[in-house]
Amino acid sequence: MKMLFKTENKTKNLTEGAISKKLLFFAFPLMVGNLLQQFYNIADTLIVGRYLGEHALAAVGSAYTLMIFLTSVISGLCMGSSVFFSVQFGKKAIDKMKQSFFISFVSILSVTVVLNLAAYVLLNGIISFMRIPEEVRLLFRQYLYIIFAGIFAVFLYNFFSNLLRAVGNSVIPLLFLALSSVVNVILDFVFILYFHTGVEGAAVATVIAQYLSGIGIMLYYFVRCRSLRVKKIHMKWNHSIFREIFGLSFMTCIQQSIMNLGILMVQGLVNSFGVAVMAAFAAGVKIDTLAYSPVQDFGNAFSTFIAQNYGAGKKERIRAGVKSAGLMVAIFCVLISSIVFMAAEQFMGVFVDSENMEVIKIGVNYLRIEGSCYIGIGILFLLYGYYRAITKPGMSVVLTAISLGTRVVLAYFLSSFAKIGVMGIWLAIPIGWALADIVGILYGYKIQNE
Repeated sequence: MKMLFKTENKTKNLTEGAISKKLLFFAFPLMVGNLLQQFYNIADTLIVGRYLGEHALAAVGSAYTLMIFLTSVISGLCMGSSVFFSVQFGKKAIDKMKQSFFISFVSILSVTVVLNLAAYVLLNGIISFMRIPEEVRLLFRQYLYIIFAGIFAVFLYNFFSNLLRAVGNSVIPLLFLALSSVVNVILDFVFILYFHTGVEGAAVATVIAQYLSGIGIMLYYFVRCRSLRVKKIHMKWNHSIFREIFGLSFMTCIQQSIMNLGILMVQGLVNSFGVAVMAAFAAGVKIDTLAYSPVQDFGNAFSTFIAQNYGAGKKERIRAGVKSAGLMVAIFCVLISSIVFMAAEQFMGVFVDSENMEVIKIGVNYLRIEGSCYIGIGILFLLYGYYRAITKPGMSVVLTAISLGTRVVLAYFLSSFAKIGVMGIWLAIPIGWALADIVGILYGYKIQNE
């Protein structure tokens, strides 16, 4: 028992010590890991855009948006479960925590299998729903048929990385992600430039990298994490534990799914404006996501911090953590917003050939609108993490519905005016963030004063 709670390389107790320092040290590997994940997603976009052309870039970009939606179901379930793990870790309820590992694994695995089968069966309907242009459909279908094979690997990585992060180990998930990122980039060049396999080669490279990280981190858990290993006595179904996990996981899954369903609906609207806008959006979203992904993972680290302290009953430490995290996120967002706004054209030039000025111009407009407002999404990620950690994941769903509902409705409304056009889609996004932030902060003050 004592070994499990030592602040060593395997676990990290976030209920003691300097708050800002602990948060940053725990969050840093998560942020680097997310950046690496974005880099190996960007590798597809960069190489495809440079060497396979505008149509291939549009196809891969739209497929990426779809995959983010599908995998958000899995990542949401794993993320919700990890909150339960963290709370039990804070309470030092080790046997209950290990039993929850087993129950969560079986449940999410079942959902993954069903989701994977549904993705293949419903592919034609997905293509129609997303309004994929005729000239892009074949490439889109070829890419997805292979990418769907990696959904199981996404489950393995998300489950075991969230398990390890729940007990304070954010380094090991980073190492496996770093390895798979390097492999993905190398294989992209090999398949696309050497074997000339087109978008299918980009998809194969990504799937191989996903299985490398998923299987690798699973083996690490079974071989090296003896203190966390599930034993036969823990492999029992407990309806009470399942209901608690389900409440957290389901609501987190809904929150993640609503968020990405809204993005998917916006992608469908973007697709209706033609290939140039699709290509610009594909590149712009990658740059956009890369810019604020550190804040997203800081929000996840913040959630683990709050959950462990919530389990330990340390209310004052939670309040201090909220203030510290808010300040750090504000400073980061202002800095990164300035960089993206000023260097938008240079960033687009990385993905798109300089001769394709129409795509670059559209992408620059998108980035400058989004880039001015990253503090909105930064605060929202903290709010998601906070409400998830204090076992109020339903509030995260409400905030997501406000943010994405506003975004979708305004995007369709504003873009319908000829003078505004596609600019209306870009303007709707930060407005949605701002409304959700206001509601989330006001509700937080309300429950603190009750």
